[in-house]
Amino acid sequence: MSNPFEEFVQIYAKEPVRFVREVLGADPLPYQAALMMDVVNGERKLSVRSGHGTGKSSCASWIMLHYLLFNYPCKVIVTAPTSGQLFDALFAELKRWIGEMPPNLQQLLTVKSDRVELSAAAAEAFISARTSRAETPEALAGVHSEHVLLVVDEASAVPEPVFEAAAGSMSGHTATTLLLSNPTRTSGTFFETHNRLRDSWKTYRWSCIDSPLVSDEFVDEMRERYGAESNAFKVRVLGDFPASDDDVLIPYHLIDDATKRDIEVDVGAAAVWGLDPARFGSDRTALCKRVGSVVTEVTSWRQLDTMATVGRVKAEFDALPPSLRPREIMVDSIGIGAGVVDRLRELGLPVRGVNVAESPSMGQTYANLRAELWNKTKGWLEGRSCKIPEDEQLIAELAAVRYTFTSAGKLQIESKERMKARGLPSPDLADALVLTMAGDAATAMGLGGLSWQKPLRRNLRGIA
Repeated sequence: MSNPFEEFVQIYAKEPVRFVREVLGADPLPYQAALMMDVVNGERKLSVRSGHGTGKSSCASWIMLHYLLFNYPCKVIVTAPTSGQLFDALFAELKRWIGEMPPNLQQLLTVKSDRVELSAAAAEAFISARTSRAETPEALAGVHSEHVLLVVDEASAVPEPVFEAAAGSMSGHTATTLLLSNPTRTSGTFFETHNRLRDSWKTYRWSCIDSPLVSDEFVDEMRERYGAESNAFKVRVLGDFPASDDDVLIPYHLIDDATKRDIEVDVGAAAVWGLDPARFGSDRTALCKRVGSVVTEVTSWRQLDTMATVGRVKAEFDALPPSLRPREIMVDSIGIGAGVVDRLRELGLPVRGVNVAESPSMGQTYANLRAELWNKTKGWLEGRSCKIPEDEQLIAELAAVRYTFTSAGKLQIESKERMKARGLPSPDLADALVLTMAGDAATAMGLGGLSWQKPLRRNLRGIA
């Protein structure tokens, strides 16, 4: 008498693509199929760099499910740098595909919040989700079984101590390691697998341009918005590592990392808003809201005159309860910003004009206050204790700004006009964020308790 499960194993154990098509009801793309076949055929070290939306999470989920069902005993460990990336993205995708399996196969599995087990042998065959943090590098350590699969999502951002701790688990004769990531940084283990260590890893690049899952409109929009040579286009569309340009002020990985951290808003922290006004034309008026170390919102609008801009800011201010209103609203006072400052001040809002063309506190270091505030923002991101929204425009603007040195050796930030000459839009959202750093400086100087009728001091001491 035949055993149905044995027949199932004989049909699909070496045929993961057929398994996905006939059991899960999906049709893997050629590059997804190639990766799945490499896992089955015994490739032990695989590393995929990819643009956005090319199907990494789906493919990884298919691989994990197939591995769990057809390798006994086995341990599958899946990890990502933050719980949001792990449980809201990849592990959620895994559970979705489990739900696509026929009921008789679903009954073989026990699905928990952070674990999927083979019900008949929960300790010998499972998928376990573990967040990779620098303070808990043992996430991938001590994994031993006859069959081991380590899946690392967003591997470019995984701290190096985690990879060091995982070295033993990754070295077993039957252990397979699969790294997947947008290639956000030009250092670390993931970068090295595509460069110095590429002879011992099988590597792949999944470009949005080659993927039918990504629309041509998305690619064209990204090219038009950020430029085909920009780091944002290279990372998010081409699946290539960012260029380590010597003249780019803020490295791309610092910005990308800040979008992925598990940092909650501290309701007791002071709120600061930054407003970069524009009147008409291609530039936008941009508003950034920051509460302590977390940027809660960035927004922009066009074609509003001075009074309409004032009205919009006043409406957003009044909509909040007093305890959540900003302690400071820092407004670029050059040009039409002066009128915005005057009217908001008349309305009683805690506004200060910031002339970014003025001299900085560290006159021997920076060409002007704008350069000082941009460098302050870089330092804030380098502290790795902050969070910004995953806003494509904000990310691209922060990563695009270049710097030079004057003949006197002072740091100078690229002007908006120069960026436009390079075919890039004005960094309005980024400038609004940068303005909130003037608020930090003002608070640190004890200006928070002074009358809002006084202008911001010309030199903002204490900005490093």
